[in-house]
Amino acid sequence: MYTSPKFHQIAFTDFNQSCGMQLDPKNEWVLLADRLDWCRMEEKTRYNELFPSKTGHPAKPFRMALGSLIIQKRKKLSDRGLVKEIGENPYLQYFIGCESFRKGCPFTAPLLVSFRKRLGTEALMTVNDIFLFAAAATKEHKGDAQPAVGGKNVGTEILDATCSPSNIKYPQDFELLHEARKKLEGMIDDFHKAFHPWKKPRTYRRIAGKTYLTLAKAKKRTAKKVRMEIRRQLRHVRRDLGYLEAYMAEGYALPGRDIGMYLTIRKLYEQQRYMYDNKTHQVSDWIVNLSQPYIRPIVRGKAKSPVEFGAKYDISVDEKGHARLEKISFTPYHEGSVLKDAVERYRKRTGHYPERILADRIYRTRANLQYSKEHGIRMSGPKLGRPKRTDARATKEGYRDNVDRIEVERFFSLDKRCNGAGLIMTRLEETTLSSIALSVFVTNLFAIPIRPYFLLYFGENGINAESFHLLLFEDEE
Repeated sequence: MYTSPKFHQIAFTDFNQSCGMQLDPKNEWVLLADRLDWCRMEEKTRYNELFPSKTGHPAKPFRMALGSLIIQKRKKLSDRGLVKEIGENPYLQYFIGCESFRKGCPFTAPLLVSFRKRLGTEALMTVNDIFLFAAAATKEHKGDAQPAVGGKNVGTEILDATCSPSNIKYPQDFELLHEARKKLEGMIDDFHKAFHPWKKPRTYRRIAGKTYLTLAKAKKRTAKKVRMEIRRQLRHVRRDLGYLEAYMAEGYALPGRDIGMYLTIRKLYEQQRYMYDNKTHQVSDWIVNLSQPYIRPIVRGKAKSPVEFGAKYDISVDEKGHARLEKISFTPYHEGSVLKDAVERYRKRTGHYPERILADRIYRTRANLQYSKEHGIRMSGPKLGRPKRTDARATKEGYRDNVDRIEVERFFSLDKRCNGAGLIMTRLEETTLSSIALSVFVTNLFAIPIRPYFLLYFGENGINAESFHLLLFEDEE
């Protein structure tokens, strides 16, 4: 069940400080908490609809869930480290909506997984839009935004894609098969221990482990040796799968915790067998990690990391320096397919199309160029076909576009270095996606100034009134 908290913090003085404790009202977390519209965010994300039951222990408030995840991203803390930090810091307790400072954290570390599940990608994108609606332009873009006059296109849309790698080991085919073999041997041991249907079958685990270590410790792994080891591991995996199928044919069922792993290993065996038989290293929906089978290799073409393993996503940055998550997926996709939807969302927000689009050459497909021409939008970069003689105006315009496009690279740098998108530590598919969306929101949160405002909050019939009124006074800079 879920009930909205009756206590609403409207000022720092409402935080019941203990005797002798004096907190700084200009602390970073205090100022940030007072400038976020928590109630509107909770309403728009429909957080209360996640708890339809009217019985049971009440769920933690929306502000506590979102606030704790913001702190974790900003401070780069683990789940246990976050619980310890909140329990010792009164400023962080004020930020997550506690009525007063208390010893210890109001929630445990495992509950953070539930917070990340409840606040998914769509909810965090909604929260980001609410924040950007009330936010001012960044210092670098102050004064760049101009109103549209006469239906003309105004503004800039910058598009680019990147990948946030997950915390997994670099995949090797023979190592994946070795890990799958060990998982299957554990399942066979559990079957035999629980049911004793017949004599325990031989798995040759010592021989398989010895041949694996011989190759794993080798200084030079030739293609011939790797192929021979893959053949051996495929043989062991096929035998173990046959044992499990024989168990299940007799009516014995796998435990619920092993069903997903069993299906993943079967698919892995089929993929590795196909690549071995056809002497290729390419296969669709390639499994690169058994515990996270949804992760796919993303080819980036960078000198430092030509291939990364994680989620790929597109970011758009407008003329105010506001960044938004346009698309996110574990499956590789062509960036050019994102441009039309991103521009249409820009028009829906502002009421007009952007004057120019700054993007990589991969976005300059024929369909996108035709779309931009129809709507009077200029795309950066050279035209298709034979290059024409350059003039001074085109050279200056191209240089300006390249300089302005650095803004999205700056955002990626902050997103990965400062706010946790450089290495994703979560292990579930939904929490991994929400972790990336949260990094985008937190990067905006600490990079974009918020217009200061004064909020007058009162009830109709005293303190315990059923209905309340809000008066908002903004200070336009």
